[in-house]
Amino acid sequence: MSSAAPRYAEDYRVGDVFDLGSIVVTKEEIVEFSQKWDPQPFHVNELSAERSAFGGIIASGWHVTLLMMRMMNDSGFISPETSLGSPGHDGLKWLKPVRPGERLSGTAKISEVRISKSKPELGFVTHIATLRNEASEEVYILKSTSIVKSRAAKPR
Repeated sequence: MSSAAPRYAEDYRVGDVFDLGSIVVTKEEIVEFSQKWDPQPFHVNELSAERSAFGGIIASGWHVTLLMMRMMNDSGFISPETSLGSPGHDGLKWLKPVRPGERLSGTAKISEVRISKSKPELGFVTHIATLRNEASEEVYILKSTSIVKSRAAKPR
């Protein structure tokens, strides 16, 4: 987990690219997650997965999405002191299967920052998050907006 200073809405700038680090997804994690949340045969059963169009076990897209969320938190891109969640996401795409043992690297590029006119203590930060595999192929992309405290926010 990051020990960086809190990041307020004004600290994000359009065009900034944040390195979110990397993470390796294991077969055990893929199967465990999928057994609980997305038990399709190509996620949980080796033989069925080998016979599928994927030719082997692949991670659930929802698992990949949550791996990205973890990376955003651990890297300090999201500051627990200033993050107020999200009003929604646009354009979620799973572009390539994620396989056991792959190392995924993430970035987040800021595309818009605005401070609310009616509630100046709130900012809206829009970013495009991308995960790439070791071959530098995009496997995941998401455009998302976060609600982030602005520097005008009153301390509690």
